[in-house]
Amino acid sequence: MVDLIEQKKDDEKNKKQHEQPEEIGKQETDLKQAKIEELTELVKRIQAEFENFKKREEKDRMKFVEYSNAGLMLDLLPVLDSIESGEKNWDEKTINAFEPIKKQLTEVLKKNGLKEINSKGKKFDPEIHDCLMQEHNEKKEDYEVLEELQKGYFLKDKVLRHSKVKINRKPEKETENKQEKTEEETGNQKTMPEKE
Repeated sequence: MVDLIEQKKDDEKNKKQHEQPEEIGKQETDLKQAKIEELTELVKRIQAEFENFKKREEKDRMKFVEYSNAGLMLDLLPVLDSIESGEKNWDEKTINAFEPIKKQLTEVLKKNGLKEINSKGKKFDPEIHDCLMQEHNEKKEDYEVLEELQKGYFLKDKVLRHSKVKINRKPEKETENKQEKTEEETGNQKTMPEKE
């Protein structure tokens, strides 16, 4: 009986020895396949990150190129201002002499993304305007730009130089009276809570 048990153990042992190389090979293959899949995913992720990095770099480079001329444009604006202010005092012959130069200069600046800020008659906006003067005019709205003292410009979509403006401001008392009237009107519309 003991021999039978030992023989069975030996048979099972032999059977396991014959199966083990196959199982070990399969396990190794599975491990290698899992490692290959893991490395493939890693490569895909790195490749995607690199593509995103290239796109970001290209976008940043394009933005840099778009705005790299800003300093030069700022330096040329006083020349344009001088020509425009001189036109008011020059005779017709001088104006005719400078007109082609002005036209050529403005075309070059526009070609490179310069746009004039239109301010007169618009509401004061601190993002694009610098208020240098205030005046009271009954016929105009509060904070309306009355006069443009110096032109402002955009470079693409950013402010290159703020417009220097004179705005309309109503006297403080008039403004306070309007606020009080508005408060009274809204206060009258509110219902008072009932006392218990």
